[in-house]
Order: sequence, then structure tokens, then C-alpha cells
Amino acid sequence: MCKKLKVCLLAVFGVALNASAADLLQVYQSALQYDAQFASARASRDAGREKAIQGRAALLPALGASGSYARSNVDVENASGANYSSNGYTISLSQPLFRWANYEQYHQGKLTAAASEAEFAQAQSDLIVRVAQAYFDVLAAQDVITFVQAQKKAISEQLASAKRNFEVGTATITDTHEAQARYDLAVAQELAGLNDLAVKHAALEVIIGIVPEGLSRLRHDVQISAPQPMQMDAWVKTAQKQNYGVVGSELALEIAQREISRSRAGHMPTLDLVASRSHTNQPSISTGYTNSNLDTDSIGIQWNLPLFSGFSVSSQVREAIALKEKARNDLEYARRSAAQAARQSYLGVTSGLAQVKALEAAQISSQSALESNKLGYEVGVRINIDVLNAQQQLYSTQKDLSKARYDTIVNGLRLKSASGTLKDDDMARINALLQH
Repeated sequence: MCKKLKVCLLAVFGVALNASAADLLQVYQSALQYDAQFASARASRDAGREKAIQGRAALLPALGASGSYARSNVDVENASGANYSSNGYTISLSQPLFRWANYEQYHQGKLTAAASEAEFAQAQSDLIVRVAQAYFDVLAAQDVITFVQAQKKAISEQLASAKRNFEVGTATITDTHEAQARYDLAVAQELAGLNDLAVKHAALEVIIGIVPEGLSRLRHDVQISAPQPMQMDAWVKTAQKQNYGVVGSELALEIAQREISRSRAGHMPTLDLVASRSHTNQPSISTGYTNSNLDTDSIGIQWNLPLFSGFSVSSQVREAIALKEKARNDLEYARRSAAQAARQSYLGVTSGLAQVKALEAAQISSQSALESNKLGYEVGVRINIDVLNAQQQLYSTQKDLSKARYDTIVNGLRLKSASGTLKDDDMARINALLQH
């Protein structure tokens, strides 16, 4: 029954999602519920939160109870035997007064919980980038097909024109062959584009489960904002401090430092407050019938002083020191990686903005060149190959322009992710650039 209900819900969800073009926010909300990597990170965060509670438990009192029940049979030579039962219970309380290892474990638990939060924040940031990348990859693949189909239609018209001109004797067979070759190439590119679109759809399906029939596209008049501040060094410095990977590595280094102190606690004494109450009910051995009730209450201080443990504590300390050095180097690597990611993404955004501006101008020029070549072909001052080349340049420019816009937007998200400032609001701002 549950399986059928799940299938029905998925079907209803699919109909709702496919009823109209889904936008970036809708796809992101689906990914939050479906993506396996994000679900794994959420479970890991929930598990990490428990470390703080477990560390605190070592500082709190421990209360326990134990009991026993026994049935005895006593045989005495030349005398009657006796059967009797005995029972008892003990309630004990222990409160650590000085246990340095427990104190360090408590702080390690809090640090581990904080580290799990940083890892989850990084996973959510990665999910935003992955969703945007998969979303715009699908749009880019759709654009390729759109431009190739438009180019194929234009080439077919040019091919028909070349055939008519050849039949009336105003053009050579070369024009027909050239147009046919371009048409066949466009067909091959269309097939490759359809295959690439299927691959991109599959990649998006891995993240959200159900791929909608349509995705909202970028507005034609979209203006992509430049990163603020427009200084690469500022982004690099922020990344070296706020990147979630850096934050997690800093916490790991502090955990490693406290592990050294916790290992050295193996040489330190421990001090506990202990209290207990015991009750025993046992018959007299001589008669086997007279009950003997014994109650014992005790409270005191219990200490323990380690003297020798086969050099294990010293070995554990050396191990902890080596792991601290590893954590320190991991932190340095995380900082360098974050800085490199910030630089690369910043350059990707700035160069992408420049490419978009140049390609927008090139699109206008290519459109004018195509119209001029068509007019020249009609009046006989241009040949068929000139028109075909102009058409190819226009569609290639349009394809490169759409790809440059998508890459610039995604690089902007990567830049914020590297600096540790990527939030859900950034997805909303990008979603506002789409057609609704």
C-alpha cells in the first residue's frame, strides 16, 4: 500500500511539475528533498550534533542499579538440610570531580558538532552550484538544438534557392553541393545536440528525480551584475577566512590540539565522588529460616593514580602530535584551495561579462552581415557560400552568447561559494532573471 501511494504521489508531483515550465527555485526546492548527496550531508550533520551531548555526558553524574537473587540448598552430614533464597540490590552514584580527559572530550564534542554544521553548510552551497550548473546545462543544450534547427531551416531555403538558380542557369552546381554539404552537417549537429540534451536531462534527473518538460529560460534583455566588490583580493581574503572548508579545517585543528591534551591525561590522576546504598536479604545459615536484612550506605572520594601502562600513553601523545601536524597542513591546503577557487571564479565572472558584451555586439554585426549577404546574393554581387558563411557565423555567435551568459552566472555562484557567502537568496536573484 505504501509503495502504491508513493508511486501515486510521484505521478501527481510529475504532472504538477510538467504542467508548466519549472523555474530555478522550483528545481532547487525539488533538489533539497531528493538529492542523495544533500540527504547524506543532512544525516551526517544530525549525527555530528550528538557528539556535543555525548561529550557533556562524561562530566555529568552516573547513576546505576544492580541486584541479585539466588536459591541455595545446604546439605549437612547427619542433619537435616535447608533450602533458602537470598536477594539484594545496590544503587550507586558517581560524579567526576577531576577527569581531564573527560573535560577535553567535552570540548571536542562541541567542536565536532560545529564542524558537522560547517560540512552541512558546504554541502548546501555545493547543491546550489550543482543545481544551477545542471539547470543551465540543459538550457545550453536546448539552445544548441534551437540554433542548429534554425540554421538547418535557413540552409534548406538556401539549398532550394541554389537548385532553382541552377535549373535556370544563373548559378553553378557548386552552390548546390555547398548548400547540401552544409545541410548534412547541420543534420549531424542536430543529432549530436539531441544526444547531449538527453545526457544533460539525465544529469538533472539525478539531482531532482523528475525532469520537467520545460525550464524557464533567461530573458532576452537580461543584464548580469558584476561581483561586488570588484576586487579579486577582497574575495580571496574572504574565502581564506569564511570558506566552509576552511572553517571545518580550523575546527579539526582545534580538535587535534585538544586530543593531545586528552592523551596526556593518561598520566594524570582522577578524582570521583562516589556514593552507594546496598540492601541484602539472606537467611541464617544455621537455621535457614531466620532472615537477615543488611543495609549499607556509603559516600566518599575515590582517586586513581596511573603509574605505568606499558608506554601506551606516551605513544598516544606522539600519535596525537602527528595528527595535529596533519590537521595544520590540511588547514593550509584548504586555505590555498579556497583562495584558488575564488581567483578562478572571479576571473570567470569578469571575463564572462566581457565576453557577453563582446558577443552581444558581435551578434548585431553578424545579423547585419547576414542581411547584407542575402541582399548581395539576390542582386548577384555575392555567391551562395557567402550567405552560408554569414548564417553559420550568426548562429555560432548566438550559441556562444547564450553559453557565455550561463557560465558567467554559474561562476558568480561559484565565487560566492568559495567565499562562504552563498545563500538561498542568491538563487532567488538569479531566478528573477528568468522568463516567468
